[in-house]
Amino acid sequence: MSIQNDIRTSQNDLRTISTLVGDALSQFAKLFQNEVDLAKAEFGEKVQKVGGALGFIAGGAVLVIPALVMALFALSAALIAAGWSQPIAYLTSAILAMVIAGVLFAIGINRLDARNLAPQETIRQLEKDKDTVKGMVR
Repeated sequence: MSIQNDIRTSQNDLRTISTLVGDALSQFAKLFQNEVDLAKAEFGEKVQKVGGALGFIAGGAVLVIPALVMALFALSAALIAAGWSQPIAYLTSAILAMVIAGVLFAIGINRLDARNLAPQETIRQLEKDKDTVKGMVR
């Protein structure tokens, strides 16, 4: 009778272990799916930021051209009226335009920095999940 009791107990323990392993795998699958959903959401947010940054770059490039042309002609005319030679006045205006364009491009490129686009929340959550899974395995 003792051997039969031990066999029944062993079978119950095996069922319990298999149930626990199945539950752990099921939870891991749910956790993985949640992480995929989080990554999708965060990626969508980052794509939106890139689109906004590109919009600023394009808007700045389109709107600054006519304004700069008029401002540069006015600056050149003022410099010529002040006694500067025409080539020096136009060159000074062109250099000013390049500086302004450089600032606009630098702002746009800064907004496209890879560190700002990395899915930080997803990475942080994956680190937590890794620690959780390690704890479950032990």
